[in-house]
Amino acid sequence: MAIRAFVTGGTGFIGANLVRLLAAEGYLVRALVRSSSNLDNLRDLDVELVTGDLNDPNLWQQMQGCQVLFHVAAHYSLWQRDRQLLYDYNVLGTRNVLACARKAKIERTIYTSSVAAIGVGEPGKLIDETHQSPVEKLVGHYKKSKFWAEQEAMQAVKSGQDIVVVNPSSPIGGFDIKPTPTGDIILRFLRRQMPFYLDTGLNFIDVRDVALGHLLALEKGQKGDRYILGHENLTLKQILDQLAQLTGLKAPQNSIPPWIPLSVAWIDERILAPLGKAPSVPLDGVRMAHQPMYYDASKAVRELGLPQSSILTALKDAVDWFVTHGYVN
Repeated sequence: MAIRAFVTGGTGFIGANLVRLLAAEGYLVRALVRSSSNLDNLRDLDVELVTGDLNDPNLWQQMQGCQVLFHVAAHYSLWQRDRQLLYDYNVLGTRNVLACARKAKIERTIYTSSVAAIGVGEPGKLIDETHQSPVEKLVGHYKKSKFWAEQEAMQAVKSGQDIVVVNPSSPIGGFDIKPTPTGDIILRFLRRQMPFYLDTGLNFIDVRDVALGHLLALEKGQKGDRYILGHENLTLKQILDQLAQLTGLKAPQNSIPPWIPLSVAWIDERILAPLGKAPSVPLDGVRMAHQPMYYDASKAVRELGLPQSSILTALKDAVDWFVTHGYVN
Protein backbone atom coordinates (compact mmCIF):
# COMPACT_ATOMS: atom_id res chain seq x y z
CA MET A 1 0.00 0.00 0.00
CA ALA A 2 1.42 3.38 -1.03
CA ILE A 3 2.62 5.73 1.70
CA ARG A 4 0.91 9.12 1.80
CA ALA A 5 3.28 12.01 2.49
CA PHE A 6 2.24 15.49 3.61
CA VAL A 7 4.66 18.15 2.30
CA THR A 8 4.91 21.80 3.29
CA GLY A 9 6.91 24.13 1.06
CA GLY A 10 6.32 22.00 -2.03
CA THR A 11 6.11 25.00 -4.33
CA GLY A 12 9.65 26.12 -3.45
CA PHE A 13 13.08 25.07 -4.66
CA ILE A 14 13.89 22.10 -2.42
CA GLY A 15 10.22 21.23 -1.95
CA ALA A 16 9.46 20.99 -5.67
CA ASN A 17 12.40 18.66 -6.24
CA LEU A 18 11.32 16.59 -3.25
CA VAL A 19 7.70 16.34 -4.43
CA ARG A 20 8.90 15.14 -7.85
CA LEU A 21 11.12 12.51 -6.24
CA LEU A 22 8.37 11.28 -3.92
CA ALA A 23 5.89 10.99 -6.78
CA ALA A 24 8.47 9.11 -8.89
CA GLU A 25 9.08 6.72 -5.98
CA GLY A 26 5.38 5.88 -5.68
CA TYR A 27 4.44 8.04 -2.69
CA LEU A 28 1.01 9.67 -2.65
CA VAL A 29 1.78 13.34 -2.08
CA ARG A 30 -0.46 15.88 -0.41
CA ALA A 31 1.13 19.33 -0.63
CA LEU A 32 0.18 22.32 1.48
CA VAL A 33 0.03 25.56 -0.51
CA ARG A 34 -0.99 29.09 0.37
CA SER A 35 -3.78 30.85 -1.49
CA SER A 36 -1.13 33.24 -2.85
CA SER A 37 1.40 30.52 -3.83
CA ASN A 38 2.91 30.36 -7.30
CA LEU A 39 2.02 26.81 -8.35
CA ASP A 40 4.26 26.65 -11.45
CA ASN A 41 6.67 24.19 -9.81
CA LEU A 42 3.84 21.70 -9.19
CA ARG A 43 2.05 22.08 -12.51
CA ASP A 44 1.10 18.84 -14.29
CA LEU A 45 2.15 16.69 -11.32
CA ASP A 46 -0.12 14.02 -9.86
CA VAL A 47 -0.19 15.70 -6.45
CA GLU A 48 -3.08 16.54 -4.13
CA LEU A 49 -2.99 20.24 -3.25
CA VAL A 50 -4.57 21.58 -0.08
CA THR A 51 -4.73 25.27 0.75
CA GLY A 52 -3.78 26.37 4.23
CA ASP A 53 -1.38 28.14 6.55
CA LEU A 54 1.47 26.92 8.74
CA ASN A 55 0.03 28.67 11.78
CA ASP A 56 -3.50 27.28 11.44
CA PRO A 57 -4.19 25.17 14.56
CA ASN A 58 -6.62 23.06 12.50
CA LEU A 59 -3.93 22.07 9.99
CA TRP A 60 -3.96 18.60 11.52
CA GLN A 61 -7.25 17.91 9.77
CA GLN A 62 -5.54 18.26 6.38
CA MET A 63 -2.77 15.93 7.52
CA GLN A 64 -5.15 13.11 8.43
CA GLY A 65 -4.55 9.94 6.47
CA CYS A 66 -0.87 10.75 5.90
CA GLN A 67 1.81 8.56 7.44
CA VAL A 68 4.82 10.86 7.02
CA LEU A 69 5.47 14.61 7.01
CA PHE A 70 8.17 16.59 5.24
CA HIS A 71 8.15 20.08 6.78
CA VAL A 72 10.19 21.96 4.20
CA ALA A 73 8.47 25.35 4.24
CA ALA A 74 10.38 28.34 5.60
CA HIS A 75 10.46 32.05 5.06
CA TYR A 76 13.82 33.25 3.76
CA SER A 77 14.80 36.89 4.06
CA LEU A 78 17.93 38.76 5.06
CA TRP A 79 16.14 42.11 5.34
CA GLN A 80 15.96 43.66 8.79
CA ARG A 81 12.35 44.69 8.15
CA ASP A 82 11.26 41.02 7.93
CA ARG A 83 12.43 40.10 11.42
CA GLN A 84 8.97 39.40 12.89
CA LEU A 85 7.82 37.52 9.81
CA LEU A 86 10.81 35.18 10.12
CA TYR A 87 9.94 34.23 13.69
CA ASP A 88 6.20 33.98 13.01
CA TYR A 89 6.67 31.73 10.01
CA ASN A 90 9.79 29.72 10.83
CA VAL A 91 9.55 29.29 14.59
CA LEU A 92 5.86 29.56 15.48
CA GLY A 93 4.89 27.93 12.18
CA THR A 94 7.16 24.96 12.89
CA ARG A 95 5.80 24.66 16.42
CA ASN A 96 2.25 24.52 15.07
CA VAL A 97 3.04 22.13 12.20
CA LEU A 98 4.69 19.66 14.58
CA ALA A 99 1.83 19.92 17.08
CA CYS A 100 -0.63 19.23 14.26
CA ALA A 101 1.47 16.28 13.07
CA ARG A 102 1.25 14.80 16.56
CA LYS A 103 -2.52 15.27 16.62
CA ALA A 104 -2.86 13.74 13.14
CA LYS A 105 -0.80 10.73 14.28
CA ILE A 106 1.95 11.26 11.71
CA GLU A 107 4.39 8.39 12.17
CA ARG A 108 7.63 10.14 11.18
CA THR A 109 8.58 13.73 10.32
CA ILE A 110 11.55 15.03 8.36
CA TYR A 111 12.17 18.65 9.33
CA THR A 112 14.16 20.77 6.89
CA SER A 113 16.47 23.00 8.90
CA SER A 114 19.60 24.58 7.40
CA VAL A 115 23.33 24.79 7.97
CA ALA A 116 22.43 28.38 8.91
CA ALA A 117 21.10 27.00 12.21
CA ILE A 118 24.44 25.30 12.94
CA GLY A 119 26.53 28.42 12.41
CA VAL A 120 30.17 28.61 11.38
CA GLY A 121 33.48 27.60 12.91
CA GLU A 122 36.87 29.23 12.90
CA PRO A 123 37.92 30.69 9.52
CA GLY A 124 38.76 27.91 7.09
CA LYS A 125 37.62 25.15 9.45
CA LEU A 126 35.15 22.47 8.39
CA ILE A 127 32.37 21.84 10.89
CA ASP A 128 29.89 19.01 11.22
CA GLU A 129 26.64 18.25 13.05
CA THR A 130 28.37 18.28 16.45
CA HIS A 131 29.10 22.01 16.14
CA GLN A 132 26.68 24.65 17.36
CA SER A 133 27.42 28.35 17.33
CA PRO A 134 25.80 30.22 20.25
CA VAL A 135 22.56 31.75 18.99
CA GLU A 136 23.85 35.25 19.77
CA LYS A 137 26.77 34.61 17.37
CA LEU A 138 24.48 33.68 14.46
CA VAL A 139 24.40 36.54 11.96
CA GLY A 140 20.94 37.85 11.18
CA HIS A 141 17.40 36.95 12.13
CA TYR A 142 17.05 34.32 9.40
CA LYS A 143 19.79 32.19 10.97
CA LYS A 144 18.46 32.82 14.45
CA SER A 145 14.93 31.88 13.40
CA LYS A 146 16.18 28.60 11.89
CA PHE A 147 18.07 27.86 15.10
CA TRP A 148 14.96 28.37 17.22
CA ALA A 149 12.83 26.40 14.75
CA GLU A 150 15.25 23.48 15.07
CA GLN A 151 14.91 23.74 18.84
CA GLU A 152 11.15 23.35 18.39
CA ALA A 153 11.82 20.10 16.52
CA MET A 154 14.16 18.82 19.22
CA GLN A 155 11.64 19.70 21.94
CA ALA A 156 8.97 17.75 20.04
CA VAL A 157 11.36 14.76 19.95
CA LYS A 158 11.66 14.96 23.73
CA SER A 159 7.86 14.85 23.87
CA GLY A 160 7.85 11.58 21.96
CA GLN A 161 7.61 12.52 18.28
CA ASP A 162 9.72 10.69 15.70
CA ILE A 163 11.54 13.53 13.94
CA VAL A 164 14.74 13.61 11.90
CA VAL A 165 16.39 16.94 11.08
CA VAL A 166 18.21 17.63 7.83
CA ASN A 167 20.43 20.69 7.32
CA PRO A 168 20.93 21.47 3.62
CA SER A 169 23.82 23.72 2.63
CA SER A 170 23.54 25.70 -0.65
CA PRO A 171 21.54 23.76 -3.25
CA ILE A 172 21.99 24.27 -6.99
CA GLY A 173 19.72 23.13 -9.81
CA GLY A 174 16.36 23.48 -11.51
CA PHE A 175 13.05 24.82 -10.16
CA ASP A 176 14.75 27.65 -8.22
CA ILE A 177 11.66 29.74 -8.77
CA LYS A 178 12.22 32.62 -6.33
CA PRO A 179 15.33 32.39 -6.70
CA THR A 180 17.42 31.42 -3.66
CA PRO A 181 20.63 33.34 -2.77
CA THR A 182 22.67 30.71 -4.65
CA GLY A 183 20.37 31.03 -7.64
CA ASP A 184 20.72 34.78 -7.43
CA ILE A 185 24.51 34.45 -7.76
CA ILE A 186 24.02 32.39 -10.93
CA LEU A 187 21.49 34.86 -12.32
CA ARG A 188 23.68 37.89 -11.61
CA PHE A 189 26.51 36.14 -13.44
CA LEU A 190 24.29 35.32 -16.43
CA ARG A 191 22.89 38.85 -16.54
CA ARG A 192 26.43 40.31 -16.37
CA GLN A 193 25.61 42.08 -13.11
CA MET A 194 28.68 40.86 -11.22
CA PRO A 195 31.76 42.90 -12.17
CA PHE A 196 33.48 41.98 -8.88
CA TYR A 197 33.27 39.20 -6.32
CA LEU A 198 33.71 38.83 -2.57
CA ASP A 199 36.42 36.58 -1.16
CA THR A 200 34.07 34.10 0.49
CA GLY A 201 32.99 30.50 0.09
CA LEU A 202 30.09 28.12 0.60
CA ASN A 203 29.25 24.45 0.66
CA PHE A 204 27.30 23.48 -2.46
CA ILE A 205 25.17 20.46 -3.38
CA ASP A 206 22.94 19.37 -6.26
CA VAL A 207 19.35 20.07 -5.21
CA ARG A 208 18.32 16.59 -6.39
CA ASP A 209 20.77 15.14 -3.88
CA VAL A 210 19.12 17.30 -1.20
CA ALA A 211 15.72 15.90 -2.18
CA LEU A 212 17.05 12.35 -2.05
CA GLY A 213 18.69 13.15 1.29
CA HIS A 214 15.21 13.85 2.69
CA LEU A 215 13.96 10.47 1.53
CA LEU A 216 17.07 8.71 2.84
CA ALA A 217 16.58 10.48 6.19
CA LEU A 218 13.03 9.12 6.27
CA GLU A 219 14.26 5.61 5.60
CA LYS A 220 17.53 5.52 7.56
CA GLY A 221 17.79 8.59 9.80
CA GLN A 222 17.97 8.26 13.57
CA LYS A 223 15.19 9.86 15.59
CA GLY A 224 16.31 13.18 17.07
CA ASP A 225 19.48 13.31 14.96
CA ARG A 226 20.51 15.90 12.39
CA TYR A 227 22.30 15.46 9.09
CA ILE A 228 24.12 18.04 6.99
CA LEU A 229 23.06 17.64 3.35
CA GLY A 230 26.06 19.10 1.58
CA HIS A 231 28.87 18.23 -0.79
CA GLU A 232 31.66 20.48 -2.06
CA ASN A 233 33.24 23.46 -0.33
CA LEU A 234 34.09 26.05 -2.97
CA THR A 235 35.08 29.69 -3.01
CA LEU A 236 32.74 32.09 -4.78
CA LYS A 237 35.51 32.63 -7.35
CA GLN A 238 35.63 28.89 -8.09
CA ILE A 239 31.87 28.81 -8.69
CA LEU A 240 32.09 31.81 -11.00
CA ASP A 241 34.96 30.18 -12.91
CA GLN A 242 32.85 27.03 -13.36
CA LEU A 243 29.98 29.15 -14.67
CA ALA A 244 32.40 30.77 -17.10
CA GLN A 245 33.51 27.31 -18.26
CA LEU A 246 29.89 26.29 -18.86
CA THR A 247 28.63 29.43 -20.57
CA GLY A 248 31.63 30.97 -22.30
CA LEU A 249 30.94 34.21 -20.41
CA LYS A 250 33.86 35.89 -18.70
CA ALA A 251 34.11 35.53 -14.92
CA PRO A 252 34.92 38.61 -12.82
CA GLN A 253 38.65 38.78 -12.15
CA ASN A 254 38.85 41.21 -9.25
CA SER A 255 37.60 40.91 -5.68
CA ILE A 256 35.99 43.79 -3.84
CA PRO A 257 36.88 44.86 -0.26
CA PRO A 258 34.09 43.91 2.19
CA TRP A 259 33.67 47.49 3.43
CA ILE A 260 32.25 48.59 0.07
CA PRO A 261 29.16 46.32 -0.04
CA LEU A 262 28.83 46.76 3.73
CA SER A 263 28.60 50.52 3.28
CA VAL A 264 26.08 50.17 0.43
CA ALA A 265 23.97 47.77 2.50
CA TRP A 266 24.02 50.07 5.53
CA ILE A 267 22.84 53.01 3.43
CA ASP A 268 20.18 50.85 1.75
CA GLU A 269 18.64 49.48 4.94
CA ARG A 270 19.20 52.28 7.43
CA ILE A 271 18.65 55.36 5.26
CA LEU A 272 16.87 54.54 1.99
CA ALA A 273 14.46 51.82 3.18
CA PRO A 274 12.83 54.00 5.89
CA LEU A 275 12.29 56.63 3.17
CA GLY A 276 10.36 54.13 1.09
CA LYS A 277 13.17 53.25 -1.31
CA ALA A 278 13.54 49.58 -2.25
CA PRO A 279 16.88 48.33 -0.82
CA SER A 280 19.12 46.26 -3.07
CA VAL A 281 21.76 44.81 -0.74
CA PRO A 282 20.83 43.20 2.62
CA LEU A 283 23.10 44.13 5.50
CA ASP A 284 22.91 40.66 7.05
CA GLY A 285 23.83 39.07 3.72
CA VAL A 286 27.06 41.08 3.53
CA ARG A 287 27.87 40.29 7.16
CA MET A 288 27.41 36.57 6.49
CA ALA A 289 29.75 36.70 3.52
CA HIS A 290 32.65 37.92 5.69
CA GLN A 291 33.47 34.35 6.61
CA PRO A 292 33.41 31.24 4.39
CA MET A 293 30.70 28.78 5.41
CA TYR A 294 32.29 25.37 4.94
CA TYR A 295 30.77 22.10 6.20
CA ASP A 296 31.55 18.40 6.49
CA ALA A 297 28.68 16.24 5.19
CA SER A 298 30.43 12.90 5.71
CA LYS A 299 27.91 11.76 8.34
CA ALA A 300 25.03 11.91 5.85
CA VAL A 301 27.17 10.20 3.22
CA ARG A 302 28.17 7.46 5.65
CA GLU A 303 24.90 6.86 7.50
CA LEU A 304 22.28 7.77 4.90
CA GLY A 305 24.10 7.12 1.63
CA LEU A 306 23.77 10.76 0.52
CA PRO A 307 25.01 11.01 -3.08
CA GLN A 308 27.67 13.53 -4.04
CA SER A 309 26.77 14.46 -7.60
CA SER A 310 28.82 16.80 -9.76
CA ILE A 311 28.44 20.49 -8.89
CA LEU A 312 29.30 21.36 -12.49
CA THR A 313 26.29 19.31 -13.65
CA ALA A 314 24.07 21.02 -11.09
CA LEU A 315 25.28 24.43 -12.31
CA LYS A 316 24.48 23.45 -15.90
CA ASP A 317 21.00 22.37 -14.87
CA ALA A 318 20.46 25.66 -13.05
CA VAL A 319 21.68 27.72 -16.02
CA ASP A 320 19.48 25.76 -18.44
CA TRP A 321 16.42 26.13 -16.18
CA PHE A 322 16.87 29.88 -15.70
CA VAL A 323 17.38 30.44 -19.43
CA THR A 324 14.46 28.22 -20.46
CA HIS A 325 12.10 29.92 -18.00
CA GLY A 326 12.92 33.43 -19.10
CA TYR A 327 14.96 34.64 -16.13
CA VAL A 328 17.83 35.78 -18.33
CA ASN A 329 17.18 38.49 -20.91
